[in-house]
Amino acid sequence: MDKLRRVLNGEEDENESGLVGQIVEGSTMSWGTRLKCFVACFIFGILCSILGTVFLWLKNGLILFAVFYSLGNICALCSTCFLMGPLKQMKRMFNPTRAIATSVMLCCLVCTLCSAFWWKNKPLALLFCVLQFLSLTWYSLSYIPYARDMVKKCFTSCLA
Repeated sequence: MDKLRRVLNGEEDENESGLVGQIVEGSTMSWGTRLKCFVACFIFGILCSILGTVFLWLKNGLILFAVFYSLGNICALCSTCFLMGPLKQMKRMFNPTRAIATSVMLCCLVCTLCSAFWWKNKPLALLFCVLQFLSLTWYSLSYIPYARDMVKKCFTSCLA
């Protein structure tokens, strides 16, 4: 557990010095506070996504759906910033193993909002939300060792 805490806190790089290192050291929260903020932000993101889904079924609720669903996904994604810090999170988001999933998720997020605000196309907004969900899931699986391989094998065995 201590090794996980050190990795998520960014303490594995002992060579960090200079102005950035001093700012990071001066603004760190305790592990308990980080964990509480992570849980709160993640739960808020899930609640926003659920609320957005409820708005979808109301008359003229497409814009509220797109906004709340996208806000929920952003909050869920940003919740990990409390565990590892925003700079490290951004670096990890665009690692070669996660860059495609991150790009697809961000593009689908923008397209969801565009299809709701400007195009006023409900089926297209739903499609982009599904793609947003799938890309966020694929992104999240990249943090679990061998999870992507397991999902690939599961789908190939189901299709074969």
